[in-house]
Amino acid sequence: MCAKASMEEFEALLKESFEIDTPEEGSVVKGRVIAIEAGQAIIDVGYKMEGRVDLKEFANPGEAPSIAVGDEVEVYLDRVENARGEAVISRDKARREEAWDRLEKAYASEQRVDGAIFGRVKGGFTVDLGGAVAFLPGSQVDVRPVRDAGPLMGMKQPFQILKMDRRRGNIVVSRRAILEESRAEQRAEVIGNLTEGQTVDGVVKNITEYGAFVDLGGVDGLLHVTDMAWRRVNHPSEILSIGETVKVQVIKINKDTHRISLGMKQLQSDPWDTVEKAYPIGSVHKGRVTNITDYGAFVELEAGVEGLVHVSEMSWTKKNVHPGKIVSTSQEVDVMVLEIDSAKRRVSLGLKQTQRNPWEVFAETHPVGSQIEGEVKNITEFGLFVGLDNDIDGMVHLSDLSWDQRGEEAIQNYRKGDVVKAAVTEVDIEKERISLSIKALGDDTFSDAVDGVKRGSVITVAVTAIEDGGIEVDYNGMKSFIRRSDLSRDRAEQRPDRFQVGDKVDVRVTNVDSKTRRLGLSIKAREIAEEKEAVEQYGSSDSGASLGDILGAALKGDKG
Repeated sequence: MCAKASMEEFEALLKESFEIDTPEEGSVVKGRVIAIEAGQAIIDVGYKMEGRVDLKEFANPGEAPSIAVGDEVEVYLDRVENARGEAVISRDKARREEAWDRLEKAYASEQRVDGAIFGRVKGGFTVDLGGAVAFLPGSQVDVRPVRDAGPLMGMKQPFQILKMDRRRGNIVVSRRAILEESRAEQRAEVIGNLTEGQTVDGVVKNITEYGAFVDLGGVDGLLHVTDMAWRRVNHPSEILSIGETVKVQVIKINKDTHRISLGMKQLQSDPWDTVEKAYPIGSVHKGRVTNITDYGAFVELEAGVEGLVHVSEMSWTKKNVHPGKIVSTSQEVDVMVLEIDSAKRRVSLGLKQTQRNPWEVFAETHPVGSQIEGEVKNITEFGLFVGLDNDIDGMVHLSDLSWDQRGEEAIQNYRKGDVVKAAVTEVDIEKERISLSIKALGDDTFSDAVDGVKRGSVITVAVTAIEDGGIEVDYNGMKSFIRRSDLSRDRAEQRPDRFQVGDKVDVRVTNVDSKTRRLGLSIKAREIAEEKEAVEQYGSSDSGASLGDILGAALKGDKG
């Protein structure tokens, strides 16, 4: 009976042992540390199986292994038995399997996960997420490029999973997303405490050509270059430096974009409030040239108050010259206030108005009729331009070059650079014109010769040349020409060959042309005038006397 009972117990135990499942390879099992030797932990995973795991597999990045005899741990069973009869187990693989389950849940719920950067690879870094290794791209390390990632290595910190693929074993994480979210929360909190018009202290973080970014304690505001000072600022670095603490005023807050506009000049009094009183129209002030353009130069009267000297108001005499050839940047100049527009914050200034009008000065010092001497600056088709005092010119028209020559002929006698003398004939200050005459300094032979002679006068001339078309005659040195048709009233007598050089002939003046310096003469006109006079004196149309009788009586009367 006893043997039989023992046999039944043995069968029951054997059956029970068969019913107990042997752990499946490739699964995670629980074990207990039974010994630590030679840098390894010996772990009993049950089922009369033991395995070895390197102690380093129990350490987090940057930390010492935390394991002791008696600890219960989960390991991954690779194989049930190796060549030495031991189970092949791994703590890393167990942690990885555990981590993937945990990370997939975090990824699905968009939760943050903790990890530590432990290595550098091409394009980024490797991160231990508690057993699973993830890739951290360089662009996702921080909100700004990181030059030295050393301080971040081995430090436990939160990450956001961007992408994961368990089948391929790929996980991509971001540290930047956490920082941006944190910054957004911080920005929202800081912005919520700010109001437009509020004065705050900030630290200059970055300087650009158009302004500076100021940290207000977790949120940046833009201080535009035009809001730094009332005066012109060419570059923000002129008045700010990185790291400097500045007092600024909140000008505008955009609640949607969280953009903050700041100002420094708003904390100072606006100089334009007193411009009209400080700079009355017509007053002269000293200023500094701050900028030169094609259309003029900007002159600073005081910090924050600039005026424009238009190119037309820069010089009395230099009309088509670039402003840069008249003034230079930073030069101190005297200017006159011409106009003020406070609404548009504009001041019109004049540079030439601080000096006397050179045409006015010339008119005072050189009255009409006075004589000047100057160099021929230019020769044009209508006259000469002569250089005068104070960089102004006077013009000698063609008609004022010579008494005896036509202007076109007389101008050929002059060259650029010649020094000439002339008389002032007119000064037009408004039109900025000075008229000169060279011939006015010489004798007018024509006027002298024809002095007292007028149209209708009868004068005696001397024949100097006989031509087919008429005769040339001389009167007090002035040459004139009598055409064939004017040689006689009688057509048969209109022959030039009936005259000889040296003959004295009485002629009637038909025209005195001072411009062409010519006398119009006619023998025929004299004869007609004499006949008319005789008829009026000695007869009438109804007396019955013949023309011969009248002329005969006239001749007798003359003899008597």
